[in-house]
Amino acid sequence: MLTIVTLIISMLLFFVLFFGIGFLLNMLLRMSWIMAVIYPLIAIFIIDQVRFIEYFTNSGKAFTDLGQRVSGLAMADILILSSGLAGAILAGIVIRLLRKKGYQMF
Repeated sequence: MLTIVTLIISMLLFFVLFFGIGFLLNMLLRMSWIMAVIYPLIAIFIIDQVRFIEYFTNSGKAFTDLGQRVSGLAMADILILSSGLAGAILAGIVIRLLRKKGYQMF
């Protein structure tokens, strides 16, 4: 059973984790939206239980299983994953604003 406190802490952790990773990747690679593009792949790896190679060798079954898993997610899981995506998007926004104001990371 997931309590409201656990949910809020999990959402905050995912937000901070993916904001930090996104900020560092954006700073190092100079691509403002790299983490926002990569995040859906990370979310798929978190959700599914199919090996990556099966998306190419047995794609019908792999994508069907992924669709069933995504549709079967609980609201708490959706909120936690959405907060990670929000952190990745906010990292891109912050990097763009910093660069616009003249800050150069590297």
